[in-house]
Amino acid sequence: MPTQKQRREAARRHLERQLQRRAEKDAARKRFTLIASIVGTLVVVAIVVVAITMATSDNKKQPTASHPSSSSSASGASSGATTPGPQPSSSYPAATGAPVSFDGVTVTGAADLAGVPGVTSTASADPAKLEYKDLVVGTGAAATPKSTVNVQYVGVLYKNGTEFDSSWKRGAPTSFSLTGVVPGFTEGIGGGDGVAPMKVGGRRIIIMPAAMGYGSQSPSTQIPANSPLVFVVDLLGVS
Repeated sequence: MPTQKQRREAARRHLERQLQRRAEKDAARKRFTLIASIVGTLVVVAIVVVAITMATSDNKKQPTASHPSSSSSASGASSGATTPGPQPSSSYPAATGAPVSFDGVTVTGAADLAGVPGVTSTASADPAKLEYKDLVVGTGAAATPKSTVNVQYVGVLYKNGTEFDSSWKRGAPTSFSLTGVVPGFTEGIGGGDGVAPMKVGGRRIIIMPAAMGYGSQSPSTQIPANSPLVFVVDLLGVS
């Protein structure tokens, strides 16, 4: 029969084992909590890195400039590119001076090349062919249908004057090759078929039938299908 001393010793060893097991459980719990915290932090960091990478990739895909898109055929059908609507702000003042009207189109500040021309149109009939009027005759180099041009322009719908594009309102001139735009832009700036080419320093009204614009295509919500178009173009440079 165990003595009282032996019983106390057995109880002490039992208590020590309980305390040791409890300490081991506490240590395991702390290790698990630490590991879970580290894993959670790594997951958050990975999500942030992926989000930043995707945002950077999306920004690189955004276009830096736009201009009237090229047609896929001589009839003026669109290649699928879209023409953005005008932006709400401009770093340029409004053009001042006498207005000039031509075939239902009125341009305010017609000869003020330092300002944004105001363009309205109240035409009702479709133009039968490309029409143009020089508001300012340039004195510099002449464009050709294969030139790369630097221009400022405003584009509106011929039948109601709704503005659908403006390099002025995007805050800077734009450059493009006349081989990569709608036929009405190529001919209206570069000349051809009885149309004199623009010269650097000039401003011109260009009225184009739908067939020389986007034809039966609707390249954007601002330009319905079969829309005749008006551009007021300032030619700043050719190459």
